[in-house]
Amino acid sequence: MTMTVGDFLVERLSQWGVTRIFGYPGDGINGVFGALSRAQGKIEFIQARHEEMAAFMASAHAKFTGELGVCIATSGPGASHLITGLYDARLDHMPVLAIVGQQARTALGSHYQQELDLVSMFKDVAGAFVQQASAPSQVRHLLDRAVRTAVGERRVTALILPNDLQDMDYEAPARAHGTAHSGVGYSKPKILPYDADLQRAADALNAGEKVAILVGAGALQATDEVIAVAQKLGAGVAKALLGKAALPDDLPWVTGSIGLLGTEPSYKLMVECDTLLMIGSGFPYAEFLPKEGQARGVQIDLQPDMLSLRYPMEVNLQGDAGETLLALLPLLTQKTSRKWQKKVEGWRSSWEKTLEKRAMAKAKPINPQRVVFELSPRLPEQAIITSDSGSCANWFARDLKIRRGMQCSLSGGLASMGAAVPYAIAAKFAFPQRPVIALVGDGAMQMNNMAELITVAKYWRQWQSPKWICAVFNNEDLNQVTWEQRAMEGDPKFEASQNIPDVPYHLFAISIGLKGIFVDREEDVAGAWEQALASEVPVLIEFKTDPNVPPLPPHISLDQAKKFATTLLKGDPDQSGMLLQTAKQVLGAVLPHKK
Repeated sequence: MTMTVGDFLVERLSQWGVTRIFGYPGDGINGVFGALSRAQGKIEFIQARHEEMAAFMASAHAKFTGELGVCIATSGPGASHLITGLYDARLDHMPVLAIVGQQARTALGSHYQQELDLVSMFKDVAGAFVQQASAPSQVRHLLDRAVRTAVGERRVTALILPNDLQDMDYEAPARAHGTAHSGVGYSKPKILPYDADLQRAADALNAGEKVAILVGAGALQATDEVIAVAQKLGAGVAKALLGKAALPDDLPWVTGSIGLLGTEPSYKLMVECDTLLMIGSGFPYAEFLPKEGQARGVQIDLQPDMLSLRYPMEVNLQGDAGETLLALLPLLTQKTSRKWQKKVEGWRSSWEKTLEKRAMAKAKPINPQRVVFELSPRLPEQAIITSDSGSCANWFARDLKIRRGMQCSLSGGLASMGAAVPYAIAAKFAFPQRPVIALVGDGAMQMNNMAELITVAKYWRQWQSPKWICAVFNNEDLNQVTWEQRAMEGDPKFEASQNIPDVPYHLFAISIGLKGIFVDREEDVAGAWEQALASEVPVLIEFKTDPNVPPLPPHISLDQAKKFATTLLKGDPDQSGMLLQTAKQVLGAVLPHKK
């Protein structure tokens, strides 16, 4: 039987180890879909409800598995819809390949329907490699190079296939001038700094008396190595959000998240340290790092363009986090004094009490912190947790405690709304036996995540375990932006932009065959989680939460205090509730409470 270009593409992807593609069909890519059908399950196709969600799924697949994520879409709007999800992968350094259709080669340049200049459109997001095929024999090396570039450089790449080309007979490249003869395969190299640079790093770290470590996504596979280094240096460790699963939170010197969504002990760790070791993190907010000149700095990162970018480091080490830390360990001197690490542990212990008081403070109807606070001790082993952007990310960052074997993620560099549900779907396909939980704001649910519940309804029966939960924080407010308006701009809540409709999300879930739970009493929160975790059907829990509980930063600057005061002077539509809940959260650190 003759092999078409589409057939060759599917076969070659399989040879590269691709087993799953996320996407949506259309006539511009039908030749490849026909080939996927003829391949009889060699590559599983997952039909999203929207191409943007398919690209988020591909990004999440790469995050949770370490493998290449692949998404596919038709020409024109199908291709353009992928862009946001692809930017999520690009900004978080994930290997993702986008395969998109194009109008027939003979129609290009004629202002044809759905004809877009796709090479130009993808040039930024997939700038590492984006090419449009023009002949059957060209597809081999274009695909090979797109995959190898994506996995080798941890970048987004794109391959554009005109629809008439997809159904043509495949031809191998001729042995002639002007052809390329590529092959399949990539082996990840061992990347290590030179011994002299490792020694310089060790000298700086050994000289420090108050060492702080900041870990990001690059340290996710180096848990044991980070623990060993921290113990040897007597260090405290803070975590960027993408590195939340790098260390378990039951270690007493792990201070939790850093930044606007971070913890007070992480803030203190950076303010008081004299040495900073940053591992695999592109954490962007310099104001939460040590003041310039305060601390000697050592950084480890695979990407040279990320070195010494957030803080002027004394020693910059390009290398794999685990391998570099293993090479560094014998050069480090065991700290004999535990005074600094004990101080860090004291901050952490005090913070845990503050978190509990804040979570248990009464609200109307539910304190959103309590939703995650009650989930945390009930998380099953090996759980995977995803979070959307918005105020729910604050509670994910602070109140969710990660144990060994768990995974978690969110849209980091892009911080896009709408990623939590497609992330959770991709996680469940990658690990169908593991429990998966998505934390989502009502804004993101209305934007695009409700539709993806239909994807869950379509596929869940083929999953090894049905434990898939979406928790919706329904506060009828675009809450994170509302608080940003108040604290960063000094403006009252702008109701025209911030108020969103009250939607019965749990009823929608029930209407499509999932289980729906509605919770509007704080005493029912824990029981709702237990009910959902015991369900034999995927669940949506709708928590009716109070929009006036402030997502307080770990440190309130004078400028933020002035802006907040200005908001009050101008008059906020939710002023009484906002003042009451702010007072409860601030005073919660010092006042006793009753459970």
